Amino acid sequence: MNGECRKFNKKGYDSFILGGDIGGTNTNLGIFGVKKLPVLLLSFNFKSKEINGLAYAVSKVLSYMQKNYKIKIIKACFAIAGVLTQEKDYAKVTNAAWDVSKRRLLQNTKLKKIFMLNDFEAIGYGINMLGKKDIITIKKAKKKLKAPIVVIGAGTGLGKTTLIYNECYAMYSPIPSEAGHSDFAAQNKKEIDLIDFIKKYKKIKGSVSYENILSGQGLSNVYMFLRKSKKFKLTKYTKEIDKSKNKPELISKYRKVDKTCKEAFETFKTAYARFAKNFALDCLALGGVYIAGGIAPKNRDIFDGKFVKAFENNYKLADVLKKTPVYLILNYDAGLLGAGFAGAKFL
Repeated sequence: MNGECRKFNKKGYDSFILGGDIGGTNTNLGIFGVKKLPVLLLSFNFKSKEINGLAYAVSKVLSYMQKNYKIKIIKACFAIAGVLTQEKDYAKVTNAAWDVSKRRLLQNTKLKKIFMLNDFEAIGYGINMLGKKDIITIKKAKKKLKAPIVVIGAGTGLGKTTLIYNECYAMYSPIPSEAGHSDFAAQNKKEIDLIDFIKKYKKIKGSVSYENILSGQGLSNVYMFLRKSKKFKLTKYTKEIDKSKNKPELISKYRKVDKTCKEAFETFKTAYARFAKNFALDCLALGGVYIAGGIAPKNRDIFDGKFVKAFENNYKLADVLKKTPVYLILNYDAGLLGAGFAGAKFL
């Protein structure tokens, strides 16, 4: 368990809640002090593959707070990378060996109230808490106040949510989505060949989704497709990547010095721009498109003029897309902040 904390006076808050951002790679838990808005006071990181379930991580953090701060926490909001049941009480964590059950958490921890939501719903709620330092502008346009917002992001998987302004709560509320699994539509022969390769490489019987291209594993899929081409020669970099179990990280590391890695990111960039465009049009996101996820902040220079050109490429509604601003979220804790925000509002 790794953690970060800030000094705080517990008497300055009305209550405390536990927030969680649960994914296939990382399980991040945070302690929030609540007054008017929740404030992230402490955060803890667990590697999802190194623990046998969420109850273990929760119990460790609750015990730590009781022992070191004399604070008993009984409320929690968990944002989970995975599809929740209609009752929002269970989800299988995407790319992890365990699941999250509200019933079992109540049985096996000291929590008394739990609210569960999708991880991208949480990032949506987190938009309400982001400041100017938490984002940078990719594409300038005048943001329309209270207009719909789209949040997308590629990381371990691919997520998307639409935000609608809620007048009653004076905040943006997210709509759950699994649009990352929508079909990838090829626009040229190269992309048709890429789809055929991914089907064979990953033994996919159905359609190829955007997530098969726009994610860490998707980036690896694109790279392996290009490696099969005679156009790209074997280099010291490709030799290292071919042997690695963490290909996406190395593809990112060498994308400026290795032709195969560079081309992989060009394909990735074009797909990212199209995905952003499709869902900007889906809800007329004149409030902006926000890009989150683990890959984008580490490779922010891919959001260049070519990305903007691909985003605005539409023969009927290019004028709408030109009026749509695009932002990059830099704050790694956006999902955790959203879990804290939702927990403070609804628990």
